[in-house]
Amino acid sequence: MTTSNRRYHITTFGCQMNKADSERMAGILEDMGFEWSEDPNQANVILYNTCTIRDNAEQKVYSYLGRQAKRKHSEPDLTLVVAGCVAQQEGESLLRRVPELDLVMGPQHANRLKDLLQQVFDGNQVVATEAVHIMEDITKPRRDSNVTAWVNVIYGCNERCTYCVVPGVRGVEQSRTPEAIRAEIEQLGRQGYKEITLLGQNIDAYGRDLPGSTPEGRHLHTLTDLLYYVHDVPGIERIRFATSHPRYFTERLIKACAELPKVCEHFHIPFQSGDNEVLKRMSRGYTQEKYRRIIDKVREYMPDASISADAIVGFPGETEQQFENTLKLTEDIGFDMLNTAAYSPRPGTPAAVWDNQLSEEVKSDRLQRLNHLVNIKAAERSQRYMGRIEEVLVEDQNPKDATQVMGRTGGNRLTFFTGDINQLKGQLVKVKITEVRAFSLTGVPVKVQEPVLV
Repeated sequence: MTTSNRRYHITTFGCQMNKADSERMAGILEDMGFEWSEDPNQANVILYNTCTIRDNAEQKVYSYLGRQAKRKHSEPDLTLVVAGCVAQQEGESLLRRVPELDLVMGPQHANRLKDLLQQVFDGNQVVATEAVHIMEDITKPRRDSNVTAWVNVIYGCNERCTYCVVPGVRGVEQSRTPEAIRAEIEQLGRQGYKEITLLGQNIDAYGRDLPGSTPEGRHLHTLTDLLYYVHDVPGIERIRFATSHPRYFTERLIKACAELPKVCEHFHIPFQSGDNEVLKRMSRGYTQEKYRRIIDKVREYMPDASISADAIVGFPGETEQQFENTLKLTEDIGFDMLNTAAYSPRPGTPAAVWDNQLSEEVKSDRLQRLNHLVNIKAAERSQRYMGRIEEVLVEDQNPKDATQVMGRTGGNRLTFFTGDINQLKGQLVKVKITEVRAFSLTGVPVKVQEPVLV
């Protein structure tokens, strides 16, 4: 491959973990001398980082792949890579479906992209989906933002939710050491990043697999301990974390979030269903009563905290009454944001082969009803911001209005206000909120009075 045509394009599907993996892989490609190409048709290494959680993401991958596979017939030096969870799940069968593919690699192999591509450039077709021990990553990610960054703290998941392919495709839980995590965050602080999000498929499990415990038998390494350990990194103004699991969410963690000024008042805690019987069939390991107690505890310590969650409707065997229990939980708690999905059976998961699947009509009807309620509740929750002064971290220009910039409040509400992105990017700006919508706000920047020296 000549240097003149070393261009790459990555398309990412799915979760924040995938976005973080894509940023790392982009970093590796740039270290190898490749340049980013906005247009996949101008690139000669095309990588699809895939997701198996929902059916349509998988179908999209195949349609994108089909287009590029055709192109390969006239441009034989085109390199096609499928990474991520579809790659892990389908493995060699992907090559049978799309023989033009050069490399199929599971999420645990993201750090090995350079070696794997080398094998491809040597003329091999490569499948890398075997379980590996995560190597500590030394590649600098090419971050999509230069204000906020993802930091993986734990890979994999040991839970066995009956609807979910993640444990099968991302492997068992492996926590990174606190020292490695802090070193990465310190580097980000030096590079001018202002906000980090600590990531894990089940972040509350952080540290369970690391050696060491106190004389009282408490584990030395928990997410709470990690928050205290990285809190004072210079340059970093805000810390977020996701995704939490209600089974492991502790009061000690809530207390730490309330005490540590840099930790944002925003919790993402999926509940998936408001019905205990459904939760049991999902193997979630908690009840809706326990979930409500967690939210009560969060609001006791931080009355203003934003709560977001995930919910699935139309799980196999879900009755109308059980669905209404999900509506009731949504109504009672009043989420700031709720990611909703109609259940879609994933290959290799227990629930996929149950014979009590619901029709697409029922699933779609329930999804619409839940989304309608979510919009109403989010709009109600937004009202509390009206007239308030919120601190907004400016991330970008408003793509729909070049005179405005946009960023997020500590509670993760997208906020727009008039300003010049060249001056304000990466700044924390006090903004008086003048308009509220269900999922975003508009305001005007407030000049903070300088203290008068007497």
